[in-house]
Amino acid sequence: MIAVVQRVSDASVSVDQKVCGAIDRGLLVYLGVLTTDSTTDLDYIIRKIAALRIFKDAEDKMNLSVDKVSSKVLIISQFTLCAITTKGNRPSFNNAAPPEEATLMYEKAIDGLKKLNLHVESGIFGADMKVRYTNDGPVTIILDSHDVAK
Repeated sequence: MIAVVQRVSDASVSVDQKVCGAIDRGLLVYLGVLTTDSTTDLDYIIRKIAALRIFKDAEDKMNLSVDKVSSKVLIISQFTLCAITTKGNRPSFNNAAPPEEATLMYEKAIDGLKKLNLHVESGIFGADMKVRYTNDGPVTIILDSHDVAK
């Protein structure tokens, strides 16, 4: 499972010109689910998102997690994170989990973050979404559950 996590001062996602999720200060998370992902990968990503210390403390150091600064999470499904780009110029998405599996994992990610008492907003799985945000820092972190095994 791959997550691109951005610290934002605001973010929103729209479908058909209607906002379906919006946050002020917090984390914008793009989530890609691979065919090889399991609940172990999901649990790892949920824990890392919640515990990632990328908000500034009183000494101006990135030392606080999203829950410590009363911030929110906007999570967006993004199968393109699973792209294979090693051959040619057209990405292959054969590594991306089928929509039925990916939807389930995406919904479990949302539920898992909510169970950690985080305020979570989300996009609509499989929809053509328009995402607007202001990256704060900029701070962008890539999480890959498969890196743990390496």
